[in-house]
Amino acid sequence: MMRLEIAVQDPAGARVAFTNGADRIELCQALGTTGGLTPSAGTVDAALDVAGSAERVAVLVRPRPGGYVYDAEEIAVVTADIRDLVARGVGGVVVGALTADGALDTEAMSRWSDAAGDADVVLHRAIDTLREPADVIDVLASLGVRRVLTSGGAARSIDGLATLRSLVERSADRVEIMAGGGVRVQDIPAIAAVGVHAVHLSARTASDDAAPSGPGGGAVGYDITDPHTVAAAAAALTDA
Repeated sequence: MMRLEIAVQDPAGARVAFTNGADRIELCQALGTTGGLTPSAGTVDAALDVAGSAERVAVLVRPRPGGYVYDAEEIAVVTADIRDLVARGVGGVVVGALTADGALDTEAMSRWSDAAGDADVVLHRAIDTLREPADVIDVLASLGVRRVLTSGGAARSIDGLATLRSLVERSADRVEIMAGGGVRVQDIPAIAAVGVHAVHLSARTASDDAAPSGPGGGAVGYDITDPHTVAAAAAALTDA
């Protein structure tokens, strides 16, 4: 049975996601401006309370925006964050690292997998930067990585169907393949048809908050999770 994962930034987003049919959330912060960063401890605890079940919450562990080549200090920070998140009770951590020559950083991934213990380890869209993403599936399986979030190397998942299919075939259910990246509700039937294990989208919309942010406070308003998009995505996945 395919699962629906919604990327959210706060407990309110988690509540909207679960109320409208999501199976799981990926929790992060700064999703719209940086592609997501590690959320605060308070946000994690509140989202876990909303979820009511550890396996329903995966948390992005990303210490900064930009590329996925990390130095030793950054790798250590991610390791410490993973240990803290697992102690708080999250069901999964979402990570990814590359070497300077553009390959998967297996040393960092192995260290993070060890830190995660029994929690799921998810490789995020760093895989979409690889020339032959299917070639790392065997390595990921050996490292204990449970899921991969991928658009099939395309800007939008609907344009990466061939690669998504090859990833599904290569994984042979050893690693779950989750399609994510520019997913629209109308894309879900075609994406599901290639055999992915899950579909991931943010379902973001602009809030109607018009309170002034003040000098240096950034733009007015913020992103929220749209209940209608989540419900439509859940329905599309059920019908697929």
